[in-house]
Amino acid sequence: MKRSRGFTLLELLVVLVIIGLLAGYVGPRFFAQIGKSEVKTATAQIDALTKALDQFRLDTGHYPSSEQGLGALWTKPGDETRWWGPYLRKAPPKDPWGREYQYRAPGEHGDFDLFSLGKDGREGGDGEDQDITSW
Repeated sequence: MKRSRGFTLLELLVVLVIIGLLAGYVGPRFFAQIGKSEVKTATAQIDALTKALDQFRLDTGHYPSSEQGLGALWTKPGDETRWWGPYLRKAPPKDPWGREYQYRAPGEHGDFDLFSLGKDGREGGDGEDQDITSW
């Protein structure tokens, strides 16, 4: 009579411990990469918005005011006669954390300040919480 052999409880527990150790080692590294990719995405979006702002200035002779904001890159402000936009393919994006990019013109660091407050949504910070700026 032939008996079918299965796994013992001890063998299953050893496999579960190994899987747990691997998940504990790989998991934090995986989630750290997600944070880095959000920062890189914000940096790329700020770069693209800066180029669109420069194109707006070339056409109109000035950057959009703080009141007009980044929406002036997508929708013609009523008082602009030399607007040749839209300067973006779609409406200005939100930052990777779901908040609007901050825009000030004139800026403290140049003709305009364009920045995201990072993951924490507050000024300053380190790592993923640091501000991502155009200057």
